[in-house]
Amino acid sequence: TMESAFQLASVSKPITAIAVMILKDEGKIGFDDSVKKYIPELPYSGITIRHLLTHRSGLPNYMYFAETDWPNKDIPLKNKDVIDLMVKNQYKPYNLPDRRYNYCNTNFALLAYIVEKISGMKFEDFVQKRIFNPCKMVNSVIYNKNTNPENTCPVVGYPTSRSEAENTFLNGVVGDKGVYCSAYDLLMLDQALYTDQLVKPETLKEAFTPQHKDLHANDNYGLGFRLDVSDPLNPAVYHTGWWKGFRTYFIREVGEKRTIIILCNTMRSSRFSTRELRERF
Repeated sequence: TMESAFQLASVSKPITAIAVMILKDEGKIGFDDSVKKYIPELPYSGITIRHLLTHRSGLPNYMYFAETDWPNKDIPLKNKDVIDLMVKNQYKPYNLPDRRYNYCNTNFALLAYIVEKISGMKFEDFVQKRIFNPCKMVNSVIYNKNTNPENTCPVVGYPTSRSEAENTFLNGVVGDKGVYCSAYDLLMLDQALYTDQLVKPETLKEAFTPQHKDLHANDNYGLGFRLDVSDPLNPAVYHTGWWKGFRTYFIREVGEKRTIIILCNTMRSSRFSTRELRERF
């Protein structure tokens, strides 16, 4: 139904970005602050909050090194564990900071950890209090396997027609994924972003501005949002996601104020590009 909550996968990233923007508007963080200001032990220099939000940090993807180096897969990984693994093993970065765009889940795992450090709250509680509750997103929650070993969210992901998705140890990391949300709740979030209910208009304007000179106008990235600004009169602000049987689309055509939300819990469904979906609807 419209109230059924699906795992948003990487559509969680815009929600993490909004949490950072809320703290920015309160003067508690700056987009160009050094990440080391909040995570001094991080063994990589020159990375800013903006680099995390725009995927220009050059950091390695925790999903790959954790598969190798997390010793007991029966124990869920935590966001802090991601940092500790990088401190311990000094993984080689993919690129120097701000060298080029490289989409990486580590960026948003670190952002969620930073939100916790600044707010003094669990990331799940901060998002509930500052985003879900004000927007009346009553069917939204962040699932963290460290808090709840059993995922009781009623919508299950199916990587194949017969197998349910594994509740992997990686589900202990939040920020890059982990939000369970209904189509109706995403619409409530969409409508709130046309107001100053969550974030100041000037902050959202910056978030919806392409941050990459090395990417095309029709496939760029802002601060936690993918962007297609090839039509300046009707730019698209969007994100897509897939994770363990779930595939999700959250597409906002801000010129025409038209929104497309697709939540699916089987990977066997047809896969469309954002442009194809905008043309179909």
